[in-house]
Amino acid sequence: MKSDESLIISDRRRIKEILAVILTAIGKFIFMDYLDLRLYYVIFAILVWLSYVIYRYKQNNNIIKYWGFRIDNFRETIIIMLPFGIVSIISFLCIGYYQNSIHATWHIIPILITYPIWGSIQQFITIGLIAGNLNDLKNKKLNKVSIIVITAVLFSIVHFPSGWLMLGTFLLALFYGYIYLKSKNIYVMGLFHGWLGALFYYTVVNQDPFEDVFLKLINS
Repeated sequence: MKSDESLIISDRRRIKEILAVILTAIGKFIFMDYLDLRLYYVIFAILVWLSYVIYRYKQNNNIIKYWGFRIDNFRETIIIMLPFGIVSIISFLCIGYYQNSIHATWHIIPILITYPIWGSIQQFITIGLIAGNLNDLKNKKLNKVSIIVITAVLFSIVHFPSGWLMLGTFLLALFYGYIYLKSKNIYVMGLFHGWLGALFYYTVVNQDPFEDVFLKLINS
């Protein structure tokens, strides 16, 4: 997808958006990992970035489609990503079976419903604003391979210290970065991110996000 000609986005704004994403990542380490305020931080991050999307939309409504919030290529993007999703699920189940880490529970259902929302936000700020802005910088041109690798490394670092999550998100971001630069669609990427991420937790990582977040909040 080519940049919309009606959009004029300065390199300065693009750099500021990238820095804002990095600041959001730093907040993850502070509020989610150190202070253990996972749900509160996720809600706060969603509201802040949603507010920014609305703010930019009011300035220029073409920004939404430019970022990848679009449905005109929804089916096309699903078809492109489906083989990767199937291979990923089979791999998760095989790894989980091998290391006896498959965590079968009804808790996965609410996670499958809610996680795509957070997944869409993550794809927007990490893939959309980093890979997208790096790709469209006017004064500093990077090749697509460098952009995809840089984005994947940053996305992986955010999931420190879990080795499995860092590896999984790095490989995921390599594929997502390629897909985003080829066919921007945040909705499809967020959906796949949420569902694959949920399955990854309950099979490979052997961790229950529902218990870690929602039950902990209820029982607190």
